[in-house]
Amino acid sequence: MTTDEPYRWLEAIANRREYIRDQLKGGTPVFAFSRPEGVLLFGIGSGQSKIFEIYDRHGLAALGHPVDIEKIRQTVIEAAHLEGFNRAPEDVTLRRLLNFSLGTALKTSFDQIFSAPLMVECIFAEVGATQAQDALVRVSFDGTHRIAGQGVAVAHIDSINETAAATWLREQVKPEMSLSQVIVHAHAAWRALIADKAFAPVLGNTTVDDELAAAGRVVECALLDRKITRGSRYRALTAPEMP
Repeated sequence: MTTDEPYRWLEAIANRREYIRDQLKGGTPVFAFSRPEGVLLFGIGSGQSKIFEIYDRHGLAALGHPVDIEKIRQTVIEAAHLEGFNRAPEDVTLRRLLNFSLGTALKTSFDQIFSAPLMVECIFAEVGATQAQDALVRVSFDGTHRIAGQGVAVAHIDSINETAAATWLREQVKPEMSLSQVIVHAHAAWRALIADKAFAPVLGNTTVDDELAAAGRVVECALLDRKITRGSRYRALTAPEMP
């Protein structure tokens, strides 16, 4: 091995990271909120392209290449079902899924510089028996992940704007708000991120449907419902629950 090979590898990794970020520029942000009712997942896409069920208590919100999102989804689903079969459904935790399955798969994909990378940024959510037991985890394309604090998680292609959106939402979204009010705030943050503009106060009569329908986009919302105590807690929100 020549002395400059480690530097070539580091350069290749840096180029790979930049390439992935460039390819993700067209992706739109996704959001997750820990609420009294459960965990709310929000995204705006073309329909069933942003928000997914994973297992009984787990959901996924993602942006990126659709094929890569599906690969990630299938990887975690298979790991969850295997874990549930070998142990019990209630023993399937987000921490184990990320540490022993998804994190490894993403890191391996990212480090293999001669194969195509997985281009995805995502949020994994787990609903608990109480709001304090909810888990929102921000997962990046290279396998790194961190727990999102204060009940709000945002995934966006720009880390600075992502942090700003999460901070703004934590200030604006209150515990007493209804799910429809939270959705209105998520939509406001989404619009600001897409337009790269400052976050603006939300008006009381704001809706989320009109301009999106004209652009061929739809709001995707699901709740990991805390009131459901057995089986799948995941349910897509119905029209009366939407603003």
